[in-house]
Amino acid sequence: MISDLMARTLPRLRRRAGTLELDALREAGRRALGVDCLAVSLLTTDTGRREPLWRPGALARRFEDLEYVLGSGPSGEAAVRGRPVLVPDLSGTRAERWPMLAAESAALPVLTVFCFPLGVGAIRVGTLTAVRRTRGPLTGAQTDDALVLAAAITSLCLAVPDHGAGAPEEDPPALLRAVVHQATGMLSVQLGVPLSEALVRLRAHAYASGRPVGDISRDIVDRRLRLGENEREV
Repeated sequence: MISDLMARTLPRLRRRAGTLELDALREAGRRALGVDCLAVSLLTTDTGRREPLWRPGALARRFEDLEYVLGSGPSGEAAVRGRPVLVPDLSGTRAERWPMLAAESAALPVLTVFCFPLGVGAIRVGTLTAVRRTRGPLTGAQTDDALVLAAAITSLCLAVPDHGAGAPEEDPPALLRAVVHQATGMLSVQLGVPLSEALVRLRAHAYASGRPVGDISRDIVDRRLRLGENEREV
């Protein structure tokens, strides 16, 4: 059984042209799930990495960027395991589970994280992540709403557009981390290292400097920043 608000929200997730309308989730996240921010990430088919598709709240953006820089966290675990990862008290997480995440996230006002995989069976699509500034678990009704919402987003992501109905009115939202991959490619050429190592160096510099990885990437792409050996700026 889902709440009336979630029942009203689900039909609003699809635009007439078939694209996702995730802004409909803003109210549902706060009122139905009792969280401060929601974020939706998709797994790329070529690399298997999670790419942010929709994350309007600064709190969700900062937490997901931290996960990305550290290379571990509940969102990535939910995507790999294919089942929800619910963390009602992030500060109480064992350090060996996600090394450094609990300590580094202490600088953010994030005390609770709930991650739901998007997928069907062995098919992995992405994750729905909810963050909250207060500790405590979801209620049973809120968990039901989140599971139904994740299933609905999965269905929409996997749906094949009806091309006979005409061209879409607009393109789907571009993946927000494209600039990171562009910067990774530039670093790979500049430093003469594989892409995987260039990405590690990019993440390391973002972590060491305390800046979002997206900002560092834009500086590299715009040639305002150049990294040398040991991720030092030159």
